[in-house]
Amino acid sequence: MTFDGDDLRERLGQVRWLGGGSGAGKSTVAARLAVEHGLQVYSADEAMAGHARRTSVQDSPRLAEFLAMSMDQRWCDRSPEVMLETFHWYRGEAFGLIVEDLLALPPTPIIVEGFRLLPHFVQPLAHPGRAAWLLPSPRLRRMALVARGSLWEIAERTSDPDRALANLLERDAMFTVRLRTSVHPLALPAVEIDTDVSLDTVTTRVAAILGLDG
Repeated sequence: MTFDGDDLRERLGQVRWLGGGSGAGKSTVAARLAVEHGLQVYSADEAMAGHARRTSVQDSPRLAEFLAMSMDQRWCDRSPEVMLETFHWYRGEAFGLIVEDLLALPPTPIIVEGFRLLPHFVQPLAHPGRAAWLLPSPRLRRMALVARGSLWEIAERTSDPDRALANLLERDAMFTVRLRTSVHPLALPAVEIDTDVSLDTVTTRVAAILGLDG
């Protein structure tokens, strides 16, 4: 799947993109920037359920396969490597529906946030200085999930919560590594985040990258 063309980029000229790994604080940073700079927020993650209903088996075969699995099959019976390679959102399935949604919105300044914003899909659509990725450390990711009260939310629905959680955390850590190795060849900006980096600092750095600090 590719998205290119100057016309499409111009039609999305009001959009700023904030991707990154889970637990990086994308939603919080986007919400802060929206308040400070009068932006509308579009959460690609919150749109997942609706997009799953709008897509087809032909367009999103990995999603269909995932939905047919039991919780143990999803999180216990496969290695983190297989989980990473086959996870539908990490493969970009239904990304076109994000673009479709954005094109249907009024032409006002928007910040789009979510882990589904894969660099090689966003790069052709984003104007220079309109996209950034947050790359959390494994320690920060776990701390964020604990703070949200969602660390065990998925794992406890399996027959082996400890194994499921370990698999899930390892898969997401590998996804962040994949993001890191994707943004650099495309000359896209990324912000490395660990537990010693404050949310204020991250917000300020993202605002500068997205041209919101002027």
